[in-house]
Amino acid sequence: MTMIDDARAMQDDLVQLRRALHRAPELGLQLPRTQERVLAALDGLPLEISTGTSTTSVTAVLRGRATADEGRAVLLRGDMDALPVAERSGVDFAAEGDTMHACGHDLHTSMLVGAAHVLSAQRDRLAGDVVFMFQPGEEGYDGAQHMVDEGVLDAAGRRVDAALALHVTSGMLPPGLFATRPGPVMSAADVLKVTVRGAGGHGSSPHRAKDPIPAACEMVTALQTFVTRRFDVFDPVVITIGAFHAGTQHNVIPDDAYFEATVRSFSREAHEQVLLESVRVCEGIAAAHGLEVDAVADELYPVTVNDGAEVVNLQSLVADVHGAERFLVLPNPVAGSEDFSRVLDAVPGVMAFLGATPADRDPATAPFNHSPEAAFDDAVISDGVAVYAEYAARTLAPVTTTG
Repeated sequence: MTMIDDARAMQDDLVQLRRALHRAPELGLQLPRTQERVLAALDGLPLEISTGTSTTSVTAVLRGRATADEGRAVLLRGDMDALPVAERSGVDFAAEGDTMHACGHDLHTSMLVGAAHVLSAQRDRLAGDVVFMFQPGEEGYDGAQHMVDEGVLDAAGRRVDAALALHVTSGMLPPGLFATRPGPVMSAADVLKVTVRGAGGHGSSPHRAKDPIPAACEMVTALQTFVTRRFDVFDPVVITIGAFHAGTQHNVIPDDAYFEATVRSFSREAHEQVLLESVRVCEGIAAAHGLEVDAVADELYPVTVNDGAEVVNLQSLVADVHGAERFLVLPNPVAGSEDFSRVLDAVPGVMAFLGATPADRDPATAPFNHSPEAAFDDAVISDGVAVYAEYAARTLAPVTTTG
């Protein structure tokens, strides 16, 4: 049987697993029930399994026929955590409460379990080892960095040669379409936090106070101008102020004003520059107003950068397994961010998207990932399993040379 045949044979079981995970979502780095389900789903397979110490991660290594000295190793990632979103998807297996798998990580986990089963059945044909990375804490907790720090890239006894992560979408792409691009594929994400410190007073006598609000407002406006004048239009930066807090009522000048912004960039150079210079903009305006400011730009996730050769390999693979029409080269990066960037900073690999828009929704208008109304088509699970498994097998195949 082929990889796709084996994947399709598991489809019903994987849908059941996905829906069980969906009903019981967990947040952050500690996902005890999810870890328990993953371990149960892997039970009986010829895997070397270890769990995290700082997180409830699961790392499973499948040994192929090659020895550690001569074989290659490949990593497949599936994230497992949910979001603090109250579900309104309308599916009959919806989660209750204020937590939801609104980003499709339940599908990712199920796909990776399926890949572990498919590849375990064909382990004698693998010319190397597969590392299955079941990761918590992708949604803002940098779970990938925790796993990298704990050695997931070297879990096979040597550094993996390549890595793949698939990410489903509840809109944008039609179901079953794989999409990615070489180079930057997802933005860096950072947060700028600014507290302007003044001296409160009566609203009728601003000259007797040090009003932080006009200075903070000027900073907000200046940051918008800053990104249009300090960065190449073809290497864009986005700064969006998502929170602004100051004051208690109309005739009181407060002591402080606070705002914070999400900062997105698409190259390592722009990422470094915006972290440094956005702080300088705020400090300069504060000084001009005779105020103090605490401005801090914290890195969350770096730019997710795909290896060009690995993208070509993935495109060829998808064409062979599913058909050339099932692969799209994205014209531009996606403005979301991913901690799989931590893996791709260390080894060559690919972050790719898989359309999972339900058949009764239009990809152009369907609620997108992170929406309380986001829904995903289970039918794509076996498609993802087949690509994971085939990518591993092809990456591990001996490299032939001609001369």
